[in-house]
Amino acid sequence: MTKLAIIIPCYNEEEVLPETALRIYQLLVQLINRHMISADSYALFVDDGSKDRTWSMIEDLHHKNAAFRGLKLSRNFGHQNALLAGLSHADDAHVMISIDADLQDDLSAIEKMLAAYERGYEIVYGVREDRSTDSWFKRATALGFYKLLSMMGTESVYNHADYRLLSQKAFAAFRDFKEVNLYLRGMIPMLGFKQTAVYYKRDIRKAGTSKYPLAKMLSFAWDGLTSLSSRPLRFVTVTGGVVFLLSIGMSIYALISYLSDATIHGWASTVLPMYFLGGIQLFCIGLIGEYVGKIYREVKQRPRFIIEEHLKGDPFEAIEHRASKVSTLAG
Repeated sequence: MTKLAIIIPCYNEEEVLPETALRIYQLLVQLINRHMISADSYALFVDDGSKDRTWSMIEDLHHKNAAFRGLKLSRNFGHQNALLAGLSHADDAHVMISIDADLQDDLSAIEKMLAAYERGYEIVYGVREDRSTDSWFKRATALGFYKLLSMMGTESVYNHADYRLLSQKAFAAFRDFKEVNLYLRGMIPMLGFKQTAVYYKRDIRKAGTSKYPLAKMLSFAWDGLTSLSSRPLRFVTVTGGVVFLLSIGMSIYALISYLSDATIHGWASTVLPMYFLGGIQLFCIGLIGEYVGKIYREVKQRPRFIIEEHLKGDPFEAIEHRASKVSTLAG
C-alpha cells in the first residue's frame, strides 16, 4: 500500500498551525480508513527558522502522535530550500505531497493526486481553477509572469505554485539537480516522466499573514526567471545591436545635417542620447551582474539547508498500533 508523506514548510505559522494540524489529522484518518494510504503515512512540518512558537508547537504535535514529524532548519533558508529539505528527509515514503501551511490549498485535491499516482503518474500538479481570491493587481502580474517565463523558453505550469505530488522515483531523479538557486516550479517539469494536473479552488488564508508581500514576490519571480533561462543575457546582446544601429543612423543624420549646414545647437540633442545610452548600459551591466552573482553562489557550493533537529516517527512502532492512533487523531 502507498506510504504518503505530506511536506509542509512553515515560517512563523503559530496562528494557523493548530487548524492545519487538525485538518491534516482528519485527512490521514479518511485516507487510511479508505485504504488509500498505509497506516504509517505521516505529515512532516519543516520549520524554516521561525521566530515565533512554530517549532515548539511542532514538537508538541510530534510528542502527541508519531504521525507528525518535524524538521528544524538552523536558520531561515527560504521557502524553496525548506521544501527541498522536507522532500529530502521523506525518503521512506512512496509519494510526497508538498503543501503550504496557510490552508489555502484544497486538501481534498490530495485524494485526486493519489488516484492519479495509482494510474501511473509520477508527478501530479495541483492547479488553481481560477484566481478569484486574488486582487486584480496580483492576477495581472501573475499572468504577465507566466507569459514572460514562456517567452524566455522556460517550461512552467500556469496557476501552479508548490502544491504537487512527487513519486520517490521522480524525486530520486531530481536529486541530480545540484543548483543552489532553486525555483522548483520551473525545475520539476524538466524531470519529464508521466505528468498530469488536478484542479481545485483556492481558499482565503485562515489565519496569520502572507509571507510573500509584493517586494518578496517580485524578487522570487526574478530569481525564478534568471535561474531557469539565459535568454535575458541574449536580450543584452540584441539591445546592444539595436543601439549600435541607432547610433549609426544618428551618426549619418548628424553628418548630413553638418554638411547641409542645418545643425541645431541645443542641450537636449546632446544630453538625452547620453542619458539613454547610459541607462541602457547600466541596465545591461546590472543584468549581467545578476547572472555573475548566481554563478558566485553556485561555485561556492554552500549547503542549501542545515538541519538543527529532526523529529522522526518510531520505526519499531507496529503499523496496527499506529493505525489505531491515527484513527483517533481528529477526536
